[in-house]
Amino acid sequence: MHIQLSNASDKPIYEQITTQLKEAILANRLQAGDALPSIRALAKDLQISVMTTKRAYADLERDGFIETVAGKGSFVTERNQDFLREELLRQVEVHVQKAIRIAKTAGLSTAEIQELLLLLLEEDHS
Repeated sequence: MHIQLSNASDKPIYEQITTQLKEAILANRLQAGDALPSIRALAKDLQISVMTTKRAYADLERDGFIETVAGKGSFVTERNQDFLREELLRQVEVHVQKAIRIAKTAGLSTAEIQELLLLLLEEDHS
């Protein structure tokens, strides 16, 4: 598992870790039962604070992506398909909202944004 951190990102380091691990889980690059590196090992590998990796793992556990077993480590949880769809839908909404803000900044009308989306969808089906 490779995690890429960016100093140029506006996201805090723990959030960059959380996002990349969620994406790996949602894309099935990490599957149910897979062990994650220990908090200390990940911190050492990324050359960051143990507290930062602990926060990332705590957020992943809170959101239901991983579970931690005392003395054994942290593991990817079994994914409920409804939960998986909901998380993917949330990610789509975030990206579409960002795209809409950019389009409006560029001066596109609602009709132009809709037309662009339809063209992209048609292109994707080809």
